[in-house]
Amino acid sequence: MRILVTGGAGFIGSNFARLAVRKGHDVLVFDKLTYAGNMENIRDLLDPGKIEFVQGDVCDARAVREAVRGCDGIVHFAAATHVDRSILEAGTFVQTDVVGTYVVLEAARQENVGRVVHISTDELYGESGPKPSREDSPLWPKSPYAASKAGADRLAYSYHATYDLPVVITRCVNNYGPYQHPEKAIPLFTICALVGHPLPVYGSGRNRREWIHVDDHTEALLAVLRAKGLEGETFNIGTGERKSTLEIAQAVVDAVGKPRGLISRVADRPGHVKSHAVDSGKIRRRIGWKPTRRFAAGLPEAVRWFVEHPAWWRKTVTDAGRAYFEERYPGLVPAVEKLGASG
Repeated sequence: MRILVTGGAGFIGSNFARLAVRKGHDVLVFDKLTYAGNMENIRDLLDPGKIEFVQGDVCDARAVREAVRGCDGIVHFAAATHVDRSILEAGTFVQTDVVGTYVVLEAARQENVGRVVHISTDELYGESGPKPSREDSPLWPKSPYAASKAGADRLAYSYHATYDLPVVITRCVNNYGPYQHPEKAIPLFTICALVGHPLPVYGSGRNRREWIHVDDHTEALLAVLRAKGLEGETFNIGTGERKSTLEIAQAVVDAVGKPRGLISRVADRPGHVKSHAVDSGKIRRRIGWKPTRRFAAGLPEAVRWFVEHPAWWRKTVTDAGRAYFEERYPGLVPAVEKLGASG
């Protein structure tokens, strides 16, 4: 199968591309290479010629259609994804997530693609309430990011309902693992701990999220891509393992071997969801997928990856992301640079 992976130089997209190649698929990665796209994420695939790569914008209809042509399936990751950034620049999220998704869907329709897997998010449910959110739960997005993904999610479904495009939608919980951008919680906490900078925990630290290792998520996505008879359906992807932000910060400093006194409380962010959790029974019943990585073992492994790859995250923090990190976390960039200067 020839697979187009939009946003394939990002965190989850690059890990999916790696899995698809390993499983014998022909992969074309399409990525704009914004601050979140990193060629080093796919260097091990690109240099030996295991994938093709096209730099392009998902909002560019001509470029997308050329990339789509000849592909059997599309896995659509390309999106602006960080809640904090969406509060600062909502328009970028609407453009990339909604308009970009329209462009990809339209190209898929024109080129008669056999399967489109649209990567959505559990963020669009808003508060999960006393029970985990099901695929038919109401959508109450609380951030511009979540709202833009909700719009893209429903647009993807409309292309199935209106044009019979073979779309499948997945809504996954919080991911962690190698190549995750340092703006996200676990890499950020790890880097802060390594350089001796306070770990910024929002508000009370009691906000809870469900977590999944990126390898489990990508296995689920490949299973969804391959399975027959799923067109027009939506699948939650989760583990049932929920942790508070404070618990995550404590686990990270413990894994790095630093004191918990580094953990610092900061002002809560606007529209902060108290609890995300999903019911992923449907994908387990229908496809037979289930997670294999327990958080207790997966988190220290993920932290170790960042410990062992300082050149990767140093460049990310001090180069393309420098202005953001300087504004959001004063003192972090100099601490990262000092660490680099000392070896």
